[in-house]
Amino acid sequence: MRQGIRSIRSTRGTAPLWLALAALLASGCASAANQNGGFYVDPDSNPAIWVRDHGSDARAAKIRASIAGKPMARWFGNWSGAVGSAVSRYVEAARSADKLPILVAYNIPGRDCGSHSGGGAGSPEAYRTWISSFASGIGNSRAVVVIEPDALAQLDCLSAEQRSVRVSLLQYAAREFKQRAPNALVYHDGGNASWIGADNMARRLQSAGVAEIRGFALNVSNYHTSADSNRYGAAVAASLKSQFGYAKPFVVDTSRNGNGSNGEWCNPAGRKLGVASQNASSGAEMLLWVKVPGDSDGPCGIAPNTPAGTFSPDIAVRLIEGR
Repeated sequence: MRQGIRSIRSTRGTAPLWLALAALLASGCASAANQNGGFYVDPDSNPAIWVRDHGSDARAAKIRASIAGKPMARWFGNWSGAVGSAVSRYVEAARSADKLPILVAYNIPGRDCGSHSGGGAGSPEAYRTWISSFASGIGNSRAVVVIEPDALAQLDCLSAEQRSVRVSLLQYAAREFKQRAPNALVYHDGGNASWIGADNMARRLQSAGVAEIRGFALNVSNYHTSADSNRYGAAVAASLKSQFGYAKPFVVDTSRNGNGSNGEWCNPAGRKLGVASQNASSGAEMLLWVKVPGDSDGPCGIAPNTPAGTFSPDIAVRLIEGR
């Protein structure tokens, strides 16, 4: 089962966010920002653009208040143009606002096993150039980065040779972020609570170089509760420790997990927004809106005519209302 797509608060007279975050990283503390507003609100997210363009729509105020005004990830892929410049502009805007941006790298060759969100870089060489530019675009800035949702969990759809190439590319990405974006909190994607067994996922994360980066991300674009995700994340971390001698922290995508999962992944009915991006007090170190709420998983479920990554106000309102 695949997944589908896409406390520090600076005030006048206090240390800016990036200085406080640097102190946290130096001390080994897990927290990066808090629920009081430390994360960056993307002014050009798909829901924000829709609200600006449809101000007279009866749904606009509800979507503005419940989704467009909340911190969420910006996804970067083969639609982003010169990715280094695009990333640099985004993290600079967040830095100027003294907020912490959330970014997703989504351009691995053979992305999504050719399904609704298929695509990606045209070759391993092109991907290495792309991901190096992505990391360089962050540079010394502070950011949260999720690397390639689904890439490890979907290894089973690839041939042995393709699996080897993908793992090597994820290793390369981890090294590039470590070298070129040393102040970023970077996470490999670790699937979700019902997809890949914890011991198997721990081995996949190890092979992809998770030891080089901050940790792993769970439930991206899925619906499992934070409690289920925390249990799975703890099992993966424990397996990393038992198999390889180290544990890693994890983050959980809460963008659509307010009603938990019904076993479907592609625009299912009855799902609901989860808690907005914030530090977590236990289990995950952060709860994040990684998937953009309202963006379609593909032409399926409650949005049979909406391509993957396209914003649907109907999906958005259903997530707000839990129906």
